[in-house]
Amino acid sequence: MRLLRSDKDHLVFLLSGGEKDVLLDVLKLYPCVPPAHHRLRHAAHTPKDEENQRLLDEALAEQRARNKRQLQALLNDAETFQATEKRWRFKLRRSDFEWVIQVLNDVRVGSWLALGSPEALPRRFPEDPETAPQVFAMELAGLFQMALLEAVEGDAGL
Repeated sequence: MRLLRSDKDHLVFLLSGGEKDVLLDVLKLYPCVPPAHHRLRHAAHTPKDEENQRLLDEALAEQRARNKRQLQALLNDAETFQATEKRWRFKLRRSDFEWVIQVLNDVRVGSWLALGSPEALPRRFPEDPETAPQVFAMELAGLFQMALLEAVEGDAGL
């Protein structure tokens, strides 16, 4: 993945067919962070804690639903992925750039949580068929985050 061009409204990346397929697979995993992960923590329990937690849960559910709809709209937009002769153009509105990074982060962190929040991951190909999908999702989401951020690192518009 590399930045092909940028203007005041859009970023256009060039992807191979394989990169596009994997990016779509990773994005479709959203959301991954379990709702129970977002808990209010207080030193002392107050009577309002349950109400506050309920309000937080509702707000997070609404945000996830909005993000899911926005992600689906992005993926369904004919201008998002445009085929070239041998590659794909991935066109992203500047206003969506940080949001896409956050979606990828949710997949990365959610996969890490599903693995039990390990301090370190194995350096080899995962052998356990139960954990391999989470390892791959976590690593691939992180790679896409880094690739997007590195591609626009020198771009003054972000």
